[in-house]
Amino acid sequence: MLSIYTVPNLDSPKIRHGFYGRTGGASTGIYQSLNCGLCSSDKTENVLENLNRVKVSLGANKILTLRQCHSNNAIIVKDGSEDRRKADAMVTDKAGIALGALSADCGPILFTGQKDSGRPVVAATHAGWKGAFGGILESTIQQMLSLGAAQESIKAAIGPCIAQKSYEVDIGFETDFLKEDEASEMFFKSGKTGKLHFDLPGYIAFRLGRAGLSSIHISGIDTYVEEENYFSYRRSCHKGENGYGRQISTIVISTDSND
Repeated sequence: MLSIYTVPNLDSPKIRHGFYGRTGGASTGIYQSLNCGLCSSDKTENVLENLNRVKVSLGANKILTLRQCHSNNAIIVKDGSEDRRKADAMVTDKAGIALGALSADCGPILFTGQKDSGRPVVAATHAGWKGAFGGILESTIQQMLSLGAAQESIKAAIGPCIAQKSYEVDIGFETDFLKEDEASEMFFKSGKTGKLHFDLPGYIAFRLGRAGLSSIHISGIDTYVEEENYFSYRRSCHKGENGYGRQISTIVISTDSND
């Protein structure tokens, strides 16, 4: 059975979404079971089956993912041919096309917005520290605005990702953050000697708020800790595994929304 985390601030009769966990798929071994990462070393046929299960559960016609690269590149999806483009966010106003953000500790963010006509605009974004710092969240919002979404209508939800208690970084990691905005200091806590702990979901929420969003949900789920439910890149490294799966977070405009 697929495990799906949903949030109230994205609810709409015209939109379906889900932050999917790792259960209910076809993959085995370290990829068990709903691995949706085509870039992993999992069997391609298993990943495609997993993506299809997600697509069916959403009632979508297509499901798209990206070749994520920790960039600030957000693309507009026009007809569903944009699958596997090199970018870190997708935005659309087209019905039936599920936008997927892959993650395994990084932050998956789903967005909804409305045009003045009431028609929806949605987005799915992948943001690790590099993408969040580099502006992927702001790029996503700008692309939503370019499709006609009203700024005040845009809502965001940050899905399961690595929590501050699990995210250890070296002292000095914070330097560029503080140069960019001194307020970023609040997202770093002292750890053991020579180490800090970074609050990735808090920082993402901070950047979203700074960009003008007021409706921001944080799941509070730590992918590193919840091994049965979520993949984690950092946990797989600490365990010495030779690969890791990716969960998917998706959003789609319903085909009966009169797009």
